[in-house]
Amino acid sequence: MTTPLTPALLLQAYASGVFPMSERRDDPEVFWVDPHRRGILPLDGFHISRSLARRMRQGRYEATLDRDFEAVLRGCADRADTWISPPIHRAYMALHRQGYGHSLEIWQEGHLVGGVYGVALGAAFFGESMFSRRTDASKLALAHLTDHLALCGFRLFDTQFITPHLGRLGALEIPRTQYRALLEDAMEEEADITRPAFDPDPRQILQRRTQMS
Repeated sequence: MTTPLTPALLLQAYASGVFPMSERRDDPEVFWVDPHRRGILPLDGFHISRSLARRMRQGRYEATLDRDFEAVLRGCADRADTWISPPIHRAYMALHRQGYGHSLEIWQEGHLVGGVYGVALGAAFFGESMFSRRTDASKLALAHLTDHLALCGFRLFDTQFITPHLGRLGALEIPRTQYRALLEDAMEEEADITRPAFDPDPRQILQRRTQMS
């Protein structure tokens, strides 16, 4: 008999260093993943390229936090091959209702064009998935989210795996033992993703990055 994928079970799994996946969209079963090498995105190491900085300065988009979590979840699942099955969808909606699941949305002309969602626990944010319907939309989402997490006092941004896309943005791949040490430190602290309030102004992000360099 399959153990129900409850919010309590998910939070226990994240705190232990594992996360759930399904083989395909219509798979009723869920399995747990504990990679030998883990992807993280250092909160002080996000790389903003010249082209991305130019797009941020131009504006023409709006960034929001938790405006439409379910739409982001559905956007991430809207692809030919996805692991976001109905049980996983229901579980993360429950996490969102309990205040643990969060999303960062990118809007253009009133339409949701990109976003990322994940789970905040302790001082760690566990990124689950992202999507993009316009050029650089997912990059914009990560730029805003990474900056906001740093301002809120988060210590760890877990990306689970590394892709070439994430690597170009500054993500790193580290051994499981090193990840567990970072996770343990992050679980001993508390961060609140709502404090300070989310600032959607991209110019503030670019100014902070300039001061750090």
